[in-house]
Amino acid sequence: MLVAFEIWIKRKAQQYFENFYSARDIARLKNKDFVIISRNCWGGQIYQWLKLPYNTPFVGLFIYTPCYIKILKRFDHYMSLELGFIEESKYSEYPTNYPIGILEDVEIHFKHYVDEDEARDKWNRRKERMLENKNMDNYYFSICSWRGLLDKDLKEFYELPFKNKLSFGGNDLLEGKEKRHIKLYNNSNASDRNAPNGKKLFKLTFLYLDLVAWLNSGKIYRTRFKD
Repeated sequence: MLVAFEIWIKRKAQQYFENFYSARDIARLKNKDFVIISRNCWGGQIYQWLKLPYNTPFVGLFIYTPCYIKILKRFDHYMSLELGFIEESKYSEYPTNYPIGILEDVEIHFKHYVDEDEARDKWNRRKERMLENKNMDNYYFSICSWRGLLDKDLKEFYELPFKNKLSFGGNDLLEGKEKRHIKLYNNSNASDRNAPNGKKLFKLTFLYLDLVAWLNSGKIYRTRFKD
């Protein structure tokens, strides 16, 4: 009973502090019309933290690096396509028990969706909401090393003609050259599967940059950890 009570107290304390800092960030947020494009749950966590509706279809899913880079390179093209579904992924090393979407030649893994109908409905509804925002300077693109991120992928990402870009990972390619690259851990192996998933990455984000300042201005202000 004592252990259960201690766990309950810790959860309540964590909830209190999360609510406090979330409310503080909501008060600081001036730009409420931003669009997050993320390859995993990191983006969705931002909307939840700031208590805003999802202005993006890239929520509750993940995308492997090669497919994600393809989408970003021809973003308008892929966003104009109708979402289909496939039975098996070309990334067969991972078992799947969720819907796998397909946009021409790229896969969308709807990990947190029950079935194809739910995935299609939410993808289309949120994509329509996203496309109402015509100002690409208010789109914020991120990439991370979860499930692999090679130096060549990172280089291609920063060559994309988008104003707001942010990357997380162990890559050394841009160290000291690109302040928008957040090096999270001392590991140059970019395919390290121990890299944090989207939810964990979101919690770590506050240790490295001022997220609300980025959304307000597009500028990176580093916080506790500079490297």
